[in-house]
Amino acid sequence: MPIICTFYGVVIRMFWRDHNPPHFHAFYGGDEAVIEIHTLKVVKGNLPRRALIMVLEWAQDHREELSEDWTLCSTKQPTKTIAPLP
Repeated sequence: MPIICTFYGVVIRMFWRDHNPPHFHAFYGGDEAVIEIHTLKVVKGNLPRRALIMVLEWAQDHREELSEDWTLCSTKQPTKTIAPLP
């Protein structure tokens, strides 16, 4: 499962050939949330409030890049890393 980005202890990943709708996995400590790319809704799991706010802010700024990585990942091609939060 490729790592797309890491920042402030958060790790963003996507699975190869994962199911629709397009989404990413955010890990923080022992917590995980699955977040839809287009709506930025948490569809499974949870993160601490502060970590979730950072993830959603980051995803809002990088939605197009996340969509591109979803396409790459779904065809088992290498993903591109995305810049972290400053």
